[in-house]
Amino acid sequence: MPTASTVDRPVRVYADGIFDLFHSGHARALMQAKTLFPNSYLLVGVCSDDLTHKFKGFTVMNEAERYEALRHCRYVDEVIRDAPWTLTPEFLEKHKIDFVAHDDIPYSSAGSDDVYKHIKEAGMFVPTQRTEGISTSDIITRIVRDYDVYARRNLQRGYTAKELNVSFINEKKYRFQNQVDKMKEKVKNVEERSKEFVNRVEEKSHDLIQKWEEKSREFIGNFLELFGPDGAWKQMFQERSSRMLQALSPKQSPVSSPTRSRSPSRSPSPTFTWLPNKTSPPSSPKAASASISSMSEGDEDEK
Repeated sequence: MPTASTVDRPVRVYADGIFDLFHSGHARALMQAKTLFPNSYLLVGVCSDDLTHKFKGFTVMNEAERYEALRHCRYVDEVIRDAPWTLTPEFLEKHKIDFVAHDDIPYSSAGSDDVYKHIKEAGMFVPTQRTEGISTSDIITRIVRDYDVYARRNLQRGYTAKELNVSFINEKKYRFQNQVDKMKEKVKNVEERSKEFVNRVEEKSHDLIQKWEEKSREFIGNFLELFGPDGAWKQMFQERSSRMLQALSPKQSPVSSPTRSRSPSRSPSPTFTWLPNKTSPPSSPKAASASISSMSEGDEDEK
């Protein structure tokens, strides 16, 4: 039996399966088979629909779709169509297969407890690891579990009840549920828009209150600066009051004016000053007329 150290050509590794609903678990298994040896050639056998339906059950994808899915996997070098369910020495020799890669779980089928038992006994079996949480059966289980959801979705997308194998009553029920869901979605959108509007109003109110507080503090500060104990209005009032007091009670003029210096060369001009007689006023009209006549005589003497 050839080994990896004695083979001069690429090691030919074979992996087979149904590969229905090709998923990441399939791709990881093929990646492991491809990287078993530094230089390898991976052949992938895919069973036909007739063989699969006979030994395993109905598939979601037909054989042409499954072939095409494998052909686009980057780890696959060659796809063998209509692969046998149980590997025979003739099939191994025909394709010059060196090793068979598959997970190590016993695969009971076609009246055998493990269809890979003779491959393991021949030393040609290389185990791969399964990817937990993903398999074709898991995917189908999800679809069956959420059948109503997918049926309603496909009805909404234009598929007919006949294509979905849905009864008339279920079709009406699904369509009514779709209408209810649309109404719920509209209500939800209205609620979200209302919340957004309320949030915007609250933000604007907060901004307005903040601006009002700032303006209020500014107004109070300006008021105190103008009308406070030491404000500008008090100073201005005091200044105006002092000015009014000065206007109402001006300063007294000096009692005596400064005396001019007299020139010795020139004598002062004579001035005539009339001084009233400091005698007591006349006690009677006769006395008053006598005083007037005496003043008249005096003036005549001066002339």
